[in-house]
Amino acid sequence: MSVADTATAGAAPGTVLDLRPAPGAAPRARMLAAQTRLELTLTLRRGESVLLTLIIPIGLLVFFSAVDVLPTSTTTQSSVDFLVPGVLALAVMSTAFTGQAIATGFERSYGVLKRLGASPLPRSILLAGKTLAVLAVEVVQLVLLVAVGFALGWDPAGSVASAGWAILLVLLGTAAFSGLGLLMAGTLRAEATLAAANGVYLLLLLVGGVVFPLDELPGWMRVVAEALPTAALSDGLRAVLADGSGPGAGNLLVLALWSVGALGLAARLFRWE
Repeated sequence: MSVADTATAGAAPGTVLDLRPAPGAAPRARMLAAQTRLELTLTLRRGESVLLTLIIPIGLLVFFSAVDVLPTSTTTQSSVDFLVPGVLALAVMSTAFTGQAIATGFERSYGVLKRLGASPLPRSILLAGKTLAVLAVEVVQLVLLVAVGFALGWDPAGSVASAGWAILLVLLGTAAFSGLGLLMAGTLRAEATLAAANGVYLLLLLVGGVVFPLDELPGWMRVVAEALPTAALSDGLRAVLADGSGPGAGNLLVLALWSVGALGLAARLFRWE
């Protein structure tokens, strides 16, 4: 029996089966799930990413909790109560911005993204998959940092409302930093991305209210710092987790503007090669 006879054996008499190939893209939801899984796997395989996203924030939290560097006149909180929210913000920045910018920049340089661009994968699905993978890594980060914080004596002002505000702030911060990282990786050369991402990371660490209060900065520098996403995220988390209050409309507005602006520019300007 021939192949055609086999294919039509179970069909009704007179029925013609269409055996022509029907290539086409998978549903967007399936593409997004596959891309997110791939990005997460690649992230966890990179040792430098683990160092940047896990070891450095935990090391900073432990070190600055043990060293008395916070001016007692500016806060009545313990060092760890002040530091944990800031280090949580630093962890989000490390994963969503620095790690993602460097990895994506070299993927683009090596031609990986060029090959993806030749597939049915839309640019929006690529960017969304990278951002969702970042969120998955951040869950692990935040759980570990919170556990270390409790071990060091952290006493958060916990409530259901506080947890909700903290989740919203982390989501907005992730969107803002992810957009900035993808914008940088999609427009600069890999070497330039590496240098710029590390430079911006160090700058935001110093002036973003992570380990030093914004009140200690000069007047003009403080104004600039308050408009940065790191300061908005760390200050908002500190208000929620240390003071038990709302994150502040200003912090939410800053993060929302950075999120919309950075993701919008990344989606528009990101180049496959």
